[in-house]
Amino acid sequence: MKRSYVVAITGASGAAYAIRLLEVLTATGCDVHLSISQPAVAVLREELKLKIDLDHFAVTMLGISTGDGSREDEKLRKLRFLSGIASEHSNVLSVASGELGQIHYHDSRDLASPLASGSHVTHGMVVCPCSGATLGAIASGTATNVIHRAADVHLKERRPLILVPRETPLSTIYLDNLRRVAEAGAVILPAMPGFYHGPRTIQDLVDFVVARICDQLGVAHNLIERWGSQ
Repeated sequence: MKRSYVVAITGASGAAYAIRLLEVLTATGCDVHLSISQPAVAVLREELKLKIDLDHFAVTMLGISTGDGSREDEKLRKLRFLSGIASEHSNVLSVASGELGQIHYHDSRDLASPLASGSHVTHGMVVCPCSGATLGAIASGTATNVIHRAADVHLKERRPLILVPRETPLSTIYLDNLRRVAEAGAVILPAMPGFYHGPRTIQDLVDFVVARICDQLGVAHNLIERWGSQ
Protein backbone atom coordinates (compact mmCIF):
# COMPACT_ATOMS: atom_id res chain seq x y z
CA MET A 1 0.00 0.00 0.00
CA LYS A 2 1.36 3.41 -0.95
CA ARG A 3 2.06 5.52 2.10
CA SER A 4 0.07 8.71 2.54
CA TYR A 5 0.21 11.48 5.11
CA VAL A 6 -1.79 14.55 6.06
CA VAL A 7 0.22 17.76 6.16
CA ALA A 8 -1.43 20.83 7.64
CA ILE A 9 0.14 24.29 7.42
CA THR A 10 -1.11 26.73 10.07
CA GLY A 11 -0.37 30.30 11.04
CA ALA A 12 2.93 30.03 12.93
CA SER A 13 6.33 31.11 11.69
CA GLY A 14 8.27 28.40 9.86
CA ALA A 15 6.67 28.09 6.44
CA ALA A 16 9.98 26.86 5.01
CA TYR A 17 9.72 23.71 7.13
CA ALA A 18 6.31 22.92 5.65
CA ILE A 19 7.35 23.44 2.04
CA ARG A 20 10.48 21.36 2.50
CA LEU A 21 8.42 18.59 4.12
CA LEU A 22 6.10 18.55 1.09
CA GLU A 23 9.13 18.26 -1.17
CA VAL A 24 10.68 15.38 0.75
CA LEU A 25 7.50 13.36 1.23
CA THR A 26 6.52 13.54 -2.43
CA ALA A 27 10.11 12.94 -3.56
CA THR A 28 10.19 9.71 -1.53
CA GLY A 29 7.00 8.51 -3.21
CA CYS A 30 4.53 9.35 -0.44
CA ASP A 31 1.15 10.89 -1.21
CA VAL A 32 0.25 14.01 0.76
CA HIS A 33 -3.17 15.30 1.77
CA LEU A 34 -2.51 19.02 2.19
CA SER A 35 -4.61 21.57 4.07
CA ILE A 36 -3.75 25.23 4.71
CA SER A 37 -5.41 27.45 7.31
CA GLN A 38 -6.37 31.04 6.55
CA PRO A 39 -3.75 32.49 8.97
CA ALA A 40 -1.09 30.36 7.22
CA VAL A 41 -1.78 32.29 4.03
CA ALA A 42 -0.42 35.44 5.69
CA VAL A 43 2.69 33.59 6.93
CA LEU A 44 3.41 32.12 3.50
CA ARG A 45 3.11 35.59 2.03
CA GLU A 46 5.39 37.23 4.60
CA GLU A 47 8.05 34.53 4.79
CA LEU A 48 8.15 33.09 1.28
CA LYS A 49 6.42 35.85 -0.72
CA LEU A 50 3.77 33.35 -1.86
CA LYS A 51 0.39 34.87 -2.61
CA ILE A 52 -2.24 32.17 -2.12
CA ASP A 53 -5.98 32.51 -2.64
CA LEU A 54 -7.71 29.65 -0.85
CA ASP A 55 -10.89 30.27 -2.86
CA HIS A 56 -9.01 29.51 -6.09
CA PHE A 57 -6.37 27.01 -5.14
CA ALA A 58 -5.18 23.83 -6.81
CA VAL A 59 -2.08 21.75 -6.32
CA THR A 60 0.01 20.18 -9.05
CA MET A 61 3.10 18.04 -8.63
CA LEU A 62 5.21 21.08 -9.47
CA GLY A 63 3.57 23.48 -7.06
CA ILE A 64 0.61 25.84 -7.20
CA SER A 65 -1.67 26.52 -10.11
CA THR A 66 -4.50 29.00 -10.34
CA GLY A 67 -8.10 27.88 -10.40
CA ASP A 68 -8.35 28.29 -14.16
CA GLY A 69 -5.51 25.82 -14.74
CA SER A 70 -2.84 28.37 -15.70
CA ARG A 71 0.51 28.09 -13.94
CA GLU A 72 2.38 30.89 -12.23
CA ASP A 73 6.07 30.26 -12.79
CA GLU A 74 7.28 32.40 -9.89
CA LYS A 75 5.09 30.55 -7.40
CA LEU A 76 6.20 27.21 -8.79
CA ARG A 77 9.85 28.18 -8.47
CA LYS A 78 9.45 29.36 -4.90
CA LEU A 79 7.58 26.26 -3.85
CA ARG A 80 10.21 23.91 -5.25
CA PHE A 81 13.23 25.87 -4.14
CA LEU A 82 12.10 27.38 -0.85
CA SER A 83 12.12 30.95 -2.09
CA GLY A 84 15.90 31.17 -2.45
CA ILE A 85 16.86 29.09 0.59
CA ALA A 86 18.11 26.54 -1.93
CA SER A 87 19.15 27.46 -5.43
CA GLU A 88 17.83 25.82 -8.55
CA HIS A 89 21.27 24.30 -9.12
CA SER A 90 21.58 22.60 -5.74
CA ASN A 91 20.58 19.04 -4.85
CA VAL A 92 17.46 20.39 -3.18
CA LEU A 93 15.71 17.05 -2.66
CA SER A 94 18.61 14.99 -1.28
CA VAL A 95 16.41 11.89 -1.18
CA ALA A 96 16.04 8.72 -3.18
CA SER A 97 14.71 9.14 -6.69
CA GLY A 98 11.73 7.21 -7.99
CA GLU A 99 8.04 7.69 -8.62
CA LEU A 100 6.89 10.96 -7.09
CA GLY A 101 4.01 11.07 -4.67
CA GLN A 102 0.89 13.10 -5.35
CA ILE A 103 -0.42 16.11 -3.43
CA HIS A 104 -4.18 16.24 -2.80
CA TYR A 105 -5.53 19.56 -1.51
CA HIS A 106 -8.32 19.81 1.09
CA ASP A 107 -9.94 23.15 1.93
CA SER A 108 -9.55 23.67 5.68
CA ARG A 109 -13.07 25.11 5.81
CA ASP A 110 -14.66 21.98 4.33
CA LEU A 111 -15.73 19.83 7.26
CA ALA A 112 -17.18 17.35 4.75
CA SER A 113 -13.63 16.57 3.60
CA PRO A 114 -12.57 12.90 3.77
CA LEU A 115 -9.96 13.99 6.34
CA ALA A 116 -12.80 14.54 8.83
CA SER A 117 -13.61 10.82 8.92
CA GLY A 118 -11.78 8.00 10.64
CA SER A 119 -12.64 5.77 7.70
CA HIS A 120 -10.20 7.77 5.55
CA VAL A 121 -7.00 5.90 6.36
CA THR A 122 -3.60 7.59 6.27
CA HIS A 123 -0.28 6.65 7.84
CA GLY A 124 -0.02 9.78 9.95
CA MET A 125 -0.47 13.55 10.15
CA VAL A 126 1.91 16.45 10.63
CA VAL A 127 0.87 19.99 11.60
CA CYS A 128 3.85 22.03 10.45
CA PRO A 129 4.17 24.66 11.67
CA CYS A 130 1.58 24.35 14.44
CA SER A 131 0.20 27.65 15.70
CA GLY A 132 -0.84 28.23 19.30
CA ALA A 133 -4.47 28.56 18.22
CA THR A 134 -4.34 25.23 16.39
CA LEU A 135 -2.65 23.61 19.37
CA GLY A 136 -5.36 24.95 21.68
CA ALA A 137 -8.15 23.67 19.42
CA ILE A 138 -6.60 20.19 19.25
CA ALA A 139 -6.00 20.10 23.01
CA SER A 140 -9.60 21.06 23.75
CA GLY A 141 -11.19 18.94 21.03
CA THR A 142 -12.78 22.02 19.44
CA ALA A 143 -12.86 21.15 15.76
CA THR A 144 -13.74 24.39 13.97
CA ASN A 145 -11.94 23.44 10.76
CA VAL A 146 -10.84 20.28 8.99
CA ILE A 147 -7.27 20.58 10.33
CA HIS A 148 -8.49 20.39 13.92
CA ARG A 149 -10.88 17.57 13.04
CA ALA A 150 -8.22 15.57 11.16
CA ALA A 151 -5.89 15.86 14.16
CA ASP A 152 -8.69 14.65 16.42
CA VAL A 153 -9.30 11.72 14.06
CA HIS A 154 -5.65 10.71 14.17
CA LEU A 155 -5.68 10.78 17.96
CA LYS A 156 -8.86 8.74 18.31
CA GLU A 157 -7.75 6.22 15.69
CA ARG A 158 -4.31 5.92 17.35
CA ARG A 159 -2.48 7.03 14.22
CA PRO A 160 0.70 9.12 14.39
CA LEU A 161 0.08 12.83 14.95
CA ILE A 162 3.11 15.12 14.96
CA LEU A 163 2.82 18.75 16.00
CA VAL A 164 5.66 21.14 15.12
CA PRO A 165 5.29 24.28 17.26
CA ARG A 166 7.55 27.28 16.72
CA GLU A 167 7.01 29.70 19.55
CA THR A 168 9.14 31.27 22.28
CA PRO A 169 8.87 31.96 25.13
CA LEU A 170 6.05 29.63 26.18
CA SER A 171 3.23 30.62 28.52
CA THR A 172 1.84 28.16 31.07
CA ILE A 173 -1.32 27.92 28.93
CA TYR A 174 0.76 26.88 25.92
CA LEU A 175 2.78 24.42 28.01
CA ASP A 176 -0.38 22.89 29.45
CA ASN A 177 -1.84 22.44 25.97
CA LEU A 178 1.38 20.71 24.88
CA ARG A 179 1.12 18.39 27.86
CA ARG A 180 -2.52 17.58 27.11
CA VAL A 181 -1.95 16.65 23.47
CA ALA A 182 1.16 14.65 24.39
CA GLU A 183 -0.85 12.68 26.93
CA ALA A 184 -3.48 12.08 24.23
CA GLY A 185 -0.84 10.46 22.03
CA ALA A 186 0.61 13.26 19.88
CA VAL A 187 4.34 13.68 19.30
CA ILE A 188 5.54 17.20 20.11
CA LEU A 189 8.42 18.02 17.77
CA PRO A 190 9.38 21.69 18.18
CA ALA A 191 11.15 23.42 15.31
CA MET A 192 14.45 23.42 17.21
CA PRO A 193 17.29 22.64 14.78
CA GLY A 194 20.45 21.14 16.25
CA PHE A 195 23.98 22.25 15.46
CA TYR A 196 26.01 19.09 16.07
CA HIS A 197 25.81 18.13 12.39
CA GLY A 198 27.78 21.22 11.36
CA PRO A 199 25.13 23.25 9.47
CA ARG A 200 26.50 25.73 6.94
CA THR A 201 23.27 27.12 5.48
CA ILE A 202 19.68 27.88 6.42
CA GLN A 203 18.78 24.88 4.27
CA ASP A 204 20.79 22.64 6.62
CA LEU A 205 18.81 23.92 9.60
CA VAL A 206 15.50 23.41 7.82
CA ASP A 207 16.53 19.90 6.79
CA PHE A 208 17.43 18.99 10.37
CA VAL A 209 13.86 19.58 11.55
CA VAL A 210 12.30 17.94 8.49
CA ALA A 211 14.59 14.94 8.97
CA ARG A 212 13.33 14.48 12.52
CA ILE A 213 9.74 14.66 11.28
CA CYS A 214 10.47 12.00 8.66
CA ASP A 215 12.09 9.81 11.31
CA GLN A 216 8.89 9.92 13.35
CA LEU A 217 6.86 8.99 10.25
CA GLY A 218 9.20 6.16 9.30
CA VAL A 219 10.11 7.81 5.98
CA ALA A 220 13.64 6.97 4.82
CA HIS A 221 15.82 9.94 3.86
CA ASN A 222 19.39 11.17 3.72
CA LEU A 223 18.73 14.80 4.58
CA ILE A 224 21.31 14.99 7.34
CA GLU A 225 24.45 13.16 8.42
CA ARG A 226 23.53 11.24 11.55
CA TRP A 227 25.51 11.44 14.76
CA GLY A 228 28.19 8.74 14.87
CA SER A 229 28.05 8.07 11.13
CA GLN A 230 31.35 9.82 10.40
